[in-house]
Amino acid sequence: MSRLKGINRRDFLNGVALTGLTGAGLALGMSPAKAMAEGLISSKGAWTYPPAKTGLRGSHVGSFEVAHAISWEGQTYDRPRKAKDSLYDLVVVGGGISGLAAAVLAQEKLGQGARILILDNHDDFGGHAKRNEFNVDGELLVGYGGSQSLESPADYSTGSKAFLETLGIDTEKFYRFYDQSFYERQGLAAGIHPGADTFGDSRLLKRSRAGGSHSVLAAYTDAEKADLAALIKGLPLEDADKKALHTWLIDQPDWLAHLNQDEKIDYLMQTSFEDCMTKHGGLSESVCDLLRDEVVGTWGLGWDAISGLEAVRFGIGGTLGLGIDPYAVPHPYDSDEPYIFHFPDGNAGVARLAVAKLIPSAVEATTMEEEALARVHYDRLDLAENNVRIRLSATAVEARNTAEGVDITYVRDGRVERVEARFGIMACYNHVLPFIMPELPEEQIEALQWPEKVPLAYVNVALRNWRAFREAGVNYVYTPGGFYSNFSLDFPVSMGGYAFSHDPEKPILVHMVHVPKAPGLMSREQHKAGRYQMYGTSFEEFEQAAIDQLTGALGPYGFDAERDIAAITVNRWPHGYAYEYNELFEPEWSPEKGPHITARQPVGKLAIANSDSAAYAYVNGAVDAAIRAVDELFG
Repeated sequence: MSRLKGINRRDFLNGVALTGLTGAGLALGMSPAKAMAEGLISSKGAWTYPPAKTGLRGSHVGSFEVAHAISWEGQTYDRPRKAKDSLYDLVVVGGGISGLAAAVLAQEKLGQGARILILDNHDDFGGHAKRNEFNVDGELLVGYGGSQSLESPADYSTGSKAFLETLGIDTEKFYRFYDQSFYERQGLAAGIHPGADTFGDSRLLKRSRAGGSHSVLAAYTDAEKADLAALIKGLPLEDADKKALHTWLIDQPDWLAHLNQDEKIDYLMQTSFEDCMTKHGGLSESVCDLLRDEVVGTWGLGWDAISGLEAVRFGIGGTLGLGIDPYAVPHPYDSDEPYIFHFPDGNAGVARLAVAKLIPSAVEATTMEEEALARVHYDRLDLAENNVRIRLSATAVEARNTAEGVDITYVRDGRVERVEARFGIMACYNHVLPFIMPELPEEQIEALQWPEKVPLAYVNVALRNWRAFREAGVNYVYTPGGFYSNFSLDFPVSMGGYAFSHDPEKPILVHMVHVPKAPGLMSREQHKAGRYQMYGTSFEEFEQAAIDQLTGALGPYGFDAERDIAAITVNRWPHGYAYEYNELFEPEWSPEKGPHITARQPVGKLAIANSDSAAYAYVNGAVDAAIRAVDELFG
């Protein structure tokens, strides 16, 4: 099938913003005159509102070249003799949630008059917490391009809870904003569509329950078992494989009955779940291919590199007959709270409220409700009259201590500039720090380089309607063997004047997840290999895969890509999730113990804050890291 007309432009393939008025207006889904009136593009056609950019985003062209030059090619930059601006109290390198939180917390310590500069290499703030906007047939669609939701906020540290309160975020309100039964009332459920390249011709198969759980192939009640048994019969597998899968998922044997509870837990912690499936369930390679990527969006890995004990924690099919309480195993992290704490733009909502706190004139939001439709004035982020300034498209290339404080050199628009401050916080990727902090001791450099961030892509496809989903009866589809591991209709969240698409005839966002992997390798090696794969994947390939998979699953139900797809934004993160210790490979380490403790030690008046330094890839990990770094500098 040919690529879509109107969005297959050379600029999009390379992730470069369109600069012509005509192209910019088309990308925004509105006329150039209206786009200019809305302040989305300048009179010369240049973008002034990054969330409205489509094409290849995330680590976009222009955001990584300088960092790669210094880390891959040994590029060096001369330190400018004269510093730009006057002395700052604090410079923060990295404008993600950790960096923004550090600025908010430092301002509380130092006072409202403190001069703080935040540098970020992207053209937008928020780090992985990015906002995507689309205008489709006059309807505004808001989505998330990275960090998704506040997970289990009741379990946050006292400091992280206080930070949310400082921003005016009341998580209890999400019980009103998030319509938990919406898809169930619409008669939509989870489905599975095995990839044609791996499994041959296959069709979309539907469960009878609501979609979006960790496992489409799990059954807890007798009714669910009957439903799953019928689904298994329709899978593109040999009869012997279907019989083995039925035994594993429906009969639910205790395949570790010869062990006591403690012995079961020890065995499962040391054994990949895929090994459990083959050794104890007799499941073939084809069946393992079908099951492998059920939770790839959580770990960035398949069951070949995740323990059997983690499968127990998730309640994955095949573990339900073992007699192990998921909440009783070591290091349980699941909460009784539902997964509903979601702004329409994901955790970009947290980032934008932090900016509203730091630079009120730049963000038209004083409450969490107002954030949903708030306009950010990017031209006000770096004004000289601001006490706090955010300088985008600025990549740090050196950070060192001086007799007076710290000295930060960065590259912006091809120019090398330098700023001075009393203190500095490095809230960027740990991997880049050895190349820009010359005072790091060798042991700390080794610790910083040890983990590998998890590569992933969150792709938002703006549809003109969701009739095909309604006809198919699905809102979430697991796609084993496909380029995208799953896709789903957007979260049903309405707040602050922003209304979720309740009508199948109206536009909606479809969220698609791609995680490049190298099955069979250890976790860090898979992440590294996946990152190189992602750098070599063009927007055209992301786009074509989205068209093919949506058409393959939903084409029989009336989906037409040429007619129904309005725009695509690929949020590509080769350096994605922070590395979390994997009990299968690093059983002795945890967020409380591991190389990250050595890696995050302050160097003089330069502290380190990011989710990497917490070994925890969630908002509260980033905020807790900011709290620690601010305390290290200011007590």
